[in-house]
Amino acid sequence: MTGEGAPPRVFLVDDHGLFRAGVKAELGESVVLAGEADEVEAAVELIAERLPDVVLLDVHLPGGGGRAVVEAVRSLPGTERVRFLALSVSDAPEDVISVIRAGARGYVTKTISGPDLVAAVVRVAAGDAVFSPRLAGFVLDAFTEMAGSTGDTAPATGDPDLDRLTGREREVLRLIARGYSYRELATELSISVKTVESHVSAVLRKLQLSSRHQLTRWATQRSLD
Repeated sequence: MTGEGAPPRVFLVDDHGLFRAGVKAELGESVVLAGEADEVEAAVELIAERLPDVVLLDVHLPGGGGRAVVEAVRSLPGTERVRFLALSVSDAPEDVISVIRAGARGYVTKTISGPDLVAAVVRVAAGDAVFSPRLAGFVLDAFTEMAGSTGDTAPATGDPDLDRLTGREREVLRLIARGYSYRELATELSISVKTVESHVSAVLRKLQLSSRHQLTRWATQRSLD
């Protein structure tokens, strides 16, 4: 992670090489480029390795999209200080709310100017939430509904073990209990197999289990299937 006063280290995730080149040119020397990727699995692996201050990512990517990147990275130990800023051509409410609920700190559209993009990256690196002005209305509504949570916190069940899991982790657990393979689960949830594996690893760690067989038995005993 970058020390105080130093330019933020930025990792860029977008599947269009020409666009990545343009973003790098706009950011210039205002940031330090920590790396780039054009699909979900490579992005998750490199982000976890390099631990940038800000991940600037598109919401539509091969292998699961920007939300899958956020969720997979957030499930890994040691990545708590990595912050995400979505940069997308889409201003559809469902796209914005999806990536914010996954844990992104902001969302700006690709119509943003170079100086404004630099300012947004710096603010997100400092811990602020940043949104394009036209998105502010429904983002505010979403934050109100989320009541201050990241949006991945599931309702309490009264089961201390189950309550350790996020909503997506419970969803993965239920499908595992139903006998879904990782590939079938990835298709069902529109995420990559790598992301499924990350979620399963997080669930095993939180529940202190060591195998998928134990996980299936644990879920079946609680009638999660």
